[in-house]
Amino acid sequence: MQESIALIIGLCAGLHTSTWGMYKDAPYEGFTWIRYFRSTILSTIVAFAVVTFAELDLTQASNMVVLYGFVYVIERAITEYYKTFLREQDQSKYFIPMQFSVMGNVVKSRAARLSAGFGYLVGVTGVAFLVHYLQKSGAITNNWVALLTVGSFGGWISAFGGAWKDAPKEGFETLKFFRSPGMALGYAIMLANFTDNYLYICFGGLGFTIGTIETYKTFFFPSKPRGKFAGKEIQFPEWLSKRQYFVPLYVAIWLAVIVTLVIAFLNPHQGLI
Repeated sequence: MQESIALIIGLCAGLHTSTWGMYKDAPYEGFTWIRYFRSTILSTIVAFAVVTFAELDLTQASNMVVLYGFVYVIERAITEYYKTFLREQDQSKYFIPMQFSVMGNVVKSRAARLSAGFGYLVGVTGVAFLVHYLQKSGAITNNWVALLTVGSFGGWISAFGGAWKDAPKEGFETLKFFRSPGMALGYAIMLANFTDNYLYICFGGLGFTIGTIETYKTFFFPSKPRGKFAGKEIQFPEWLSKRQYFVPLYVAIWLAVIVTLVIAFLNPHQGLI
């Protein structure tokens, strides 16, 4: 039962990411099923891994919501880490480089990129383990100060990472910079109703934040190219219409998430709040 529900949650989180990614990229890069299902496959693997090593009763709607957000952000973290620090790719097709760059200039040295990636991984993982240790040891108590601090942490990672990559090309936008921390905190407070685990609260909240922001940017402004393709010519115009066939699936996943969230609040649940 647990595995079946984890499979469904992993598929939903992955297809959600796959669809908004395809919707924005396909007119510029074309479409392949392998690329489309990449995030879906990875999200499913992550969902199974989390259920295997974590204590989550997925017969409860509240834990389904928690797992969805957590799987979403882990998949995004793995994929973006690979694109930024590990993948070798011609960056000339992008306005904003996808590989690790400094002031908008791609770091050519693979050794330097790998070193920066290692440092980034150690830093983020170290903070995650520190939060987990402090909570287990009782050093972090269940109070609003801790929730507000830890709950917004994932959003700050996203904000600084986005500014590092985008600002040299697009300029710095104050509202955009504070958008992720504010939204992540809001979702963290939501998840705090369902779990007392600060890692789920922090990173799960960021997962919901990414899904929400990408939905807004992708489907509320469909004719505006992604920042990385700004000023670039559309290479596959047929996908401006073909991509519409995927929209019902995307809407259905959002509806399923919202319905599950409502059920979670209506049923008995327990968390920090």
